[in-house]
Amino acid sequence: MQVNRRSFLMGSAGAAAGLAFGAVSAIPAFAEDTQLRAMWWGSNDRAKRTLDVAKLYQSKTPGVTIVGESLSGDGYWTKLATQMAGRSIADVFQLEPGTISDYSKRGACMPLDEFVPSTLNVQSFGADVLKLTTIDGKLYGIGLGLNSFSMFFDTVEFEKAGIPVPTPDLTWDEYAKLAVELSKSSGKAGGPYAARYAYVFDAWLRQRGKSLFAKETVGLGFTADDATEWFDYWEKLRKAGGTVAADVQTLDQNTIDTNALGLGKSVIGMAYSNQMIGYQLIIKNKIGITMLPREKKGGPSGHYYRPALIWSVGATTKNGEAAAKFIDFFVNDIEAGKILGVERGVPMSPAVREAILPQLNPTEQETVKYVNMLKDQVGEYPPPVPMGATQFDQRVLRPICDELAFERTSPADAATRLVEEGKATLKG
Repeated sequence: MQVNRRSFLMGSAGAAAGLAFGAVSAIPAFAEDTQLRAMWWGSNDRAKRTLDVAKLYQSKTPGVTIVGESLSGDGYWTKLATQMAGRSIADVFQLEPGTISDYSKRGACMPLDEFVPSTLNVQSFGADVLKLTTIDGKLYGIGLGLNSFSMFFDTVEFEKAGIPVPTPDLTWDEYAKLAVELSKSSGKAGGPYAARYAYVFDAWLRQRGKSLFAKETVGLGFTADDATEWFDYWEKLRKAGGTVAADVQTLDQNTIDTNALGLGKSVIGMAYSNQMIGYQLIIKNKIGITMLPREKKGGPSGHYYRPALIWSVGATTKNGEAAAKFIDFFVNDIEAGKILGVERGVPMSPAVREAILPQLNPTEQETVKYVNMLKDQVGEYPPPVPMGATQFDQRVLRPICDELAFERTSPADAATRLVEEGKATLKG
């Protein structure tokens, strides 16, 4: 479990050196010397944007200091687990759709209903959007932007190979042929060994009328036969040369700088649409974006809108209202919106979205166009994931896929284990 030291120091040192200034001559809005700890994961670009918004907030809110901490990869979840055990959770911390249900049920998050709308002015987001972060009838987080699954690709490598860039109606069979062709022409792998990505597996299942997790009960929404077919697809593609090797894929901690595309090891990457900005910052060639492949042309895409990322308030905070006020500023302030852009997804606030559009660079505009393009392709948002979903992803699916890629198990045996261990991991 590695902490991205550059990102960590940028957050913590930046907070200590540049963000620790409080009230001067004005009357503080909250108790004297209120200090809020904010914790998130992501690229250095995300850390800089977040810290810049924190500085702006401090300048407008005398008496409040924001201490930011940016972690990367598994280090974030390790730190959060430590904080939960010590009952010292950050006042404001970042979650995602796949983890908010899990952590709210574990008691990590404070319900925010009492702050709506007096402190959290989120009515303009729409009731359906708030449902995305409502667990068991209580609001446990505020979405920071909309996104969906996506496929990124190096447009220069496609041009060199003389291969047309992928379109939204690309099928999985077509993708396999495409990935092998790219591997031969580029000197890189065609794409990732994406058996390991829970969200890609979920889309693949939804295209077939199933889902990663059961909709009505606590459990899995697929069978061992489904998982065998999924694993078999990726094993055949790996052996045909269409994916990165196992030792490259196991480096991936679901972060931009460890992804095969970000490392320059593949032509194609699969990630969330808002991450296009971070990828383009570290990739020299222009990248493009399209939907994940689908089972058949004209069939369901498996995509759905989701809050890209979420701010939650730590259940152990003594400054709940101050934390809620900072989140409100983060999602509603126009100046803050201009700093954040669409790096965490297309803003939920219509006013912020309209205000930032003129300043977006071409890559950022592409992410907005992509989210808009999906409006006729997305299905309904799935119910909140069950408790244990994070462990299912990190401790069951990924390790099993790594064993599979290293040829230490077969697709059928891996599928049996996935179902057995997955069921044992999930809880109500």
